[in-house]
Amino acid sequence: MVKVVAAITTSVDGYITGPDDGPGNGLGTGGERLHYWVMGGPWTYDGGHDFGMHGPDKDFYDQLEAGMGAGIVGRGMYDAAGAWGGTNPFAGPLFVLTHRVQDQPAAASGFTFVSGLDEALRRASGEAGGKDVSIGGGADVIRQALAAGRVDELVLSTAPVILGAGKRLFDGFDHDFHLEIVKTVSSTLATHVHYAVKR
Repeated sequence: MVKVVAAITTSVDGYITGPDDGPGNGLGTGGERLHYWVMGGPWTYDGGHDFGMHGPDKDFYDQLEAGMGAGIVGRGMYDAAGAWGGTNPFAGPLFVLTHRVQDQPAAASGFTFVSGLDEALRRASGEAGGKDVSIGGGADVIRQALAAGRVDELVLSTAPVILGAGKRLFDGFDHDFHLEIVKTVSSTLATHVHYAVKR
């Protein structure tokens, strides 16, 4: 059975970006520290960067990605990431939730714009090849999916940083969920926790 897995990185105080996030400054001011585990250490938007993921972080990511057949993200994340240079960097098709579907990118890009969460989940499940569907953010998309009861597993990577400002994952979220810890992986750069979402 296809699972829906929502995965995102947060600070210890619950922020998924620093302030002033957006194109060219995707994770906001100071937010690069959230993804030290992705890059393998310190990096900045100004200094250029390469993926240097290694050790437990790479093992965690490789196992997570191996189970995914399709993904869903919001338009804000897509724009902030600069559309990943115009080509989907992930293993399966990526569905982007947006009110501006008329901006549809070329099919060869690997991105498909859709206007609603239900449509995105239906299409992603149909194209996942029997694998799981990932919801990668931003926070609003994850909150919508949780509130709709559509998330089977929540994966939070917590970076050892306190940002103090930015966008919080659960801002305004007033639903009550019980989470069960399924697996934990730690490195010096993040703690990754898989939670089963109990409805």
